[in-house]
Amino acid sequence: MTSLPCAIVIGLENAIALTVVRDLGEHGVPVHGVARDATSIVTASRHCTHWSHRPAGPIADWLAALIEKTGARAVFAISETDLLQLAALPPMIGDCHILVPRAQPLARVLDKLQTITVAQAAGLRVPQTWQPRRGEDFAARAMTMRYPLVAKWANPPEIMGALEQAGLEWIKTDYIRSRQELDALLDRYAPIGRWPLIQQYCPGVGLGQMLYMAQGQATLRFQHRRLHEWPPEGGVSTLCRAEPAGAHAAQMALSEKLLRALDWDGQAMVEYRYDAASGDYWLMEVNGRFWGSLPLARHCGANFAWEAYRRRVLGDTDPAPAPRHRLRARYMVPESKRLLRVLLMPGRIGDPFFRRRPIFDLLAYLAAFIDPRTRYYVFSRSDPRPFLHDMAQMFRKAVRRGRR
Repeated sequence: MTSLPCAIVIGLENAIALTVVRDLGEHGVPVHGVARDATSIVTASRHCTHWSHRPAGPIADWLAALIEKTGARAVFAISETDLLQLAALPPMIGDCHILVPRAQPLARVLDKLQTITVAQAAGLRVPQTWQPRRGEDFAARAMTMRYPLVAKWANPPEIMGALEQAGLEWIKTDYIRSRQELDALLDRYAPIGRWPLIQQYCPGVGLGQMLYMAQGQATLRFQHRRLHEWPPEGGVSTLCRAEPAGAHAAQMALSEKLLRALDWDGQAMVEYRYDAASGDYWLMEVNGRFWGSLPLARHCGANFAWEAYRRRVLGDTDPAPAPRHRLRARYMVPESKRLLRVLLMPGRIGDPFFRRRPIFDLLAYLAAFIDPRTRYYVFSRSDPRPFLHDMAQMFRKAVRRGRR
């Protein structure tokens, strides 16, 4: 069998990167990983053929030499900061494909306000949204908002430096129940003259529709429902289940229409809050990088990294196999943290509408270990070393904390 050309994966620090490496490796692609240090769990995977420490400086300073050294024909990246650097490079370096979104579509997706504007024009339902700006009459605008509200930054990578410099904490999601709480939030960020997006709170559950776009058409589709998150009020998906291909079909068509309007090429997840009682789908954001629940997609046979590689590197345009459904996947460490918070620290859950079911959650947590539908983000019988590596690191950290 002819060996496939190597792929470089930049950033080996989390379960998303592990899934990308496993996806490529299981399809016979040799992977060269770029990691910040040897503690990265992906370095332990049998699918990570070799790896190197990340050189100092911008990616543009060292990537070409690494491509020449490894003979790579594809480059993947995990974090948004790395995507931004790679998007500024040409789409190919020699005969190596830089498999990241182009700069303009990526900028539109990273800026939630731009995404919302395009989505409205495409016919999607979006929450009432206000981007506060210096010089506005905040009091008048606050009177028009429909409470409760959610505050989140329109472009997190852009604002983090300004927050850090001002000594302000970056908070992914703030929940606002009253006019007084909104006034307090606006005052908090007044020193930097920058404010998060203010949106109406949308009831329901998280629904993610994932598509691989090639020349304006989706060549791979998958969808899942978020069951649990860490923190519980919204964040990383810690337990999710696959949704049947026939469900939410009209909304999937709108997701494809939105990505086409964004001139998107490659993988993306369109995230919604879905209210089954009303049948409403509220757009939350478009995630233009590989997303946290990618392990579930891989377990179901929706191989997004392989889809990018085979189409761009191999020129393979055959239809992708239809993914399975009925499976679930969980991210054990944050899922366990979530359970402890629900059981022991409910006062720290920020979402005032979070429905706490401690006994049900405890029993469901235990039952999932024997549920044949359950898969895991990190643990794998065929590739066990990343899990063992992760557990060893956790043990060493616990010992160091105990000594302190």
